[in-house]
Amino acid sequence: MSLVASILIGVVAALHAYFLVLEMFLWTKPAGRGAFGLTREFAEETKSLAANQGLYNGFLAAGLVWGLVDDDLAFKVFFLGCVIVAGLYGAATISRKILFIQAVPAALALGAVLVAS
Repeated sequence: MSLVASILIGVVAALHAYFLVLEMFLWTKPAGRGAFGLTREFAEETKSLAANQGLYNGFLAAGLVWGLVDDDLAFKVFFLGCVIVAGLYGAATISRKILFIQAVPAALALGAVLVAS
C-alpha cells in the first residue's frame, strides 16, 4: 500500500505542478484560457492574480515532493490536507469540477497514506 500511496501523492504533486504552469505561464495563452474558460481580456486583467495562485500551487507540489523524498508522514498528511481544503473551497466558490480535479485525488492519496502508515 505504501507504493500506491506514493504514486497517488506523485499524481497530486504533478497536478499541482501543472496548475502552476497553467496559472503562471499559460494563463493568457490559448491553453490557459481554454482550461479555465477565460476571455482574452479577463485573462490579461487577472494574470498577476493567477500567477500568485500558481505560485501557491507550486508550494503545494513542492511540499508533497518533499514528503515523498524525505518519507515524512507529517509532511504528506499536512500538504494533502492543504490540497483537500483548497479543493473544497474552490468547489464551493468557483466550480464543482475542482472537487474532482483537486480534492478527490488528494483525499484518495491521504487515505492511502493513512492506511500505509
